[in-house]
Amino acid sequence: MTPDLFDTHAHLHFPEFDGDLGAVLERARAAGVRRMLTIGTDVDTSRAAIALAQGEPDVWAAVGIHPHDAARADEAALAGIERLAGEPRVVAIGEIGLDFFRNLSPPDAQERTFRRLLGLARRTGKPALVHCRDAHADVLRVLESEGVGEVGGIMHCFSGDVEIARRCLELGLLISLAGPVTYKNARALADVARFVPADRLVIETDCPFLPPQGHRGQRNEPALLTVTAAHVAGVRGEPVERLAARLTANGCALFGVP
Repeated sequence: MTPDLFDTHAHLHFPEFDGDLGAVLERARAAGVRRMLTIGTDVDTSRAAIALAQGEPDVWAAVGIHPHDAARADEAALAGIERLAGEPRVVAIGEIGLDFFRNLSPPDAQERTFRRLLGLARRTGKPALVHCRDAHADVLRVLESEGVGEVGGIMHCFSGDVEIARRCLELGLLISLAGPVTYKNARALADVARFVPADRLVIETDCPFLPPQGHRGQRNEPALLTVTAAHVAGVRGEPVERLAARLTANGCALFGVP
């Protein structure tokens, strides 16, 4: 039986898929990926995400400004995201957060933009999709002070340990595991995969980035979510079909999609 999967974080509207998006979507559906969320990272890509979702019944969109782009998040950009957030296929605010690994925007600009967009999530009642790299303490501080529990959300592509996962759960977030959980040296993520309750867990590809073990160096795509699902199920000692159904139900409940 093919598992019922939900890719809760993809970038299908990125140029990496321009040449063969139709084939990518067909492979996803054939693999059991029946729902996909394509995520904006600035105004233009958020608009593109919506355009894609409007044409595909099993694709939804999220709108936001990535921390890499926070330095350019002026009032016009923030107003643009707010307008786009009201579109019918938009089910979340993201990708938002902090990235102190690459620091492509100054930390103060990142935090300011993150707070503004968490405010938008509260006003619209839509969950937040949170990016965090080398910034767990600051991300958790901002999430708590901005009341993320009012709307919930996902700590996307989780990269912390069990203690950080516990704090995310306490704040009302789901934990999302991506391709790195399958990597041979990912012992901390394996512990997280076992620790997180099944009703608080989702999975994602973050495609075209972060392909799972066996596909590293290739373009990632939603069909490869099956590799991550099988790995997480194996770590947890659960049948993949049963776990996939639970994780998909979690994503559907959070985003309000059928």
